Amino acid sequence: MNAPDWNVMVATCPSRTSLAKIANKWTAMIIIALSGGPLRFGELRDAVDGISGKVLADTLRDLERDGIVERTAYDEMPPRVEYELTSLGQTLREPLTALGRWAEQHIKDVLSARDSYDRRTAPRALGY
Repeated sequence: MNAPDWNVMVATCPSRTSLAKIANKWTAMIIIALSGGPLRFGELRDAVDGISGKVLADTLRDLERDGIVERTAYDEMPPRVEYELTSLGQTLREPLTALGRWAEQHIKDVLSARDSYDRRTAPRALGY
């Protein structure tokens, strides 16, 4: 039996939901943060500035379900839980880290383009 031809451009393709999840800003930042190795929940929350505890917990649960992140609970007192990228998650390190670097390297260009666009379109926005 042949494997199906996956195509993210087709609305019903399951790969589309996977791409949407990976392209989510919080998912990308969590994966970038975990690229350096395992982190505890609080360390992750600190590393991904601005994420709420609920969003972090929900995103980690989704990533664990998809096999991208592994949660390890240690039988210690006090309890300790760490999150790390699985081998599948490791395959996302390079492309998402590259995207993060691109964003940092080109933010001046993006801000300049936004400013230029806003100046050109300001009269249109007012209905003139």
